[in-house]
Amino acid sequence: MALEDAKGQVDLAFTRQDRRGLAFENAFGGAVSFLRRAYTKDLSGVDLAVTGVPFDQAVTHRPGARFGPRAIREASCLQPYDPPYGWDGFDPLSEFSIVDYGDMAFDYANVAGVPALVEAHIARILGAGAASVTLGGDHFITLPILRAYAAKYGPLSVIQFDAHSDLWVDDDMARIDHGTFMYKAVKLGLVDPARSVQIGIRTECDDYLGMRYIDARACHERRAADVAAEVRGIVGDHPAYVTFDIDALDPAFAPGTGTPVWGGLASWQAAAILRDLAGINMVGGDVVEVSPPYDTTGATAIAGAHVAMELCCLTLWNKRKK
Repeated sequence: MALEDAKGQVDLAFTRQDRRGLAFENAFGGAVSFLRRAYTKDLSGVDLAVTGVPFDQAVTHRPGARFGPRAIREASCLQPYDPPYGWDGFDPLSEFSIVDYGDMAFDYANVAGVPALVEAHIARILGAGAASVTLGGDHFITLPILRAYAAKYGPLSVIQFDAHSDLWVDDDMARIDHGTFMYKAVKLGLVDPARSVQIGIRTECDDYLGMRYIDARACHERRAADVAAEVRGIVGDHPAYVTFDIDALDPAFAPGTGTPVWGGLASWQAAAILRDLAGINMVGGDVVEVSPPYDTTGATAIAGAHVAMELCCLTLWNKRKK
């Protein structure tokens, strides 16, 4: 939508008729939707639905990620004026139907019921023929999301950006903990560990269950392009899901998170690695653990919004017009 076409209109999140196109509203005003996409529950013809899961009751330390989806949406309003940088002219906002599907509703006092709700929420999106990019929320939400995706695609390749492996041993599958979600995902057969990789790890793990990992120091000592090339070699053309815990970034770049660990990736490293993954068979993704109460400058939400945009690009890259 050109600037002249937007005159007299406000809040494109509600008034946009064409779901494709850039947006030219003031970043500091109007309704907050992700990248100024239309808010809608109508998934007809939608290529990708961005949705929030504001759940943070599985954290081991600082809470606050329930406010992550709202903060990421607000930060994303800085981006929809131009095609994303570095994508060789690819403009997913203009080429594809991307909507903001809103946040998943749930009873905060019924924590045990949340996993099934998340799985059903994502399954509805997938069942409509769209892909999803989810804004968290803590990292536990990725487990029920993977359940929904595995039901459609079978065991997935997972590319996990994280300071922690989240492979703590926990054989109680009903227990809700963001530090054990990947252990359970592997044990439940949702993830193919031989075709999966973790990036930015900098905490101890006794057993990676067959998953490859590239720790933060290895990322620092190598070129981002080489890291991405290794990841592409591991994943191959298998259906891949990308989950990005914002604590993969060093606290200097993303202080607003529940379990910060020094020595992490710089923003430029994460951006370059993500960009160089273009062409993988990515079917969906999420960005989690943005905790606005600890994000005094808004830098963490800004990083989360950029990650989410890159996930949209990666998911739609192979479907672009050639």
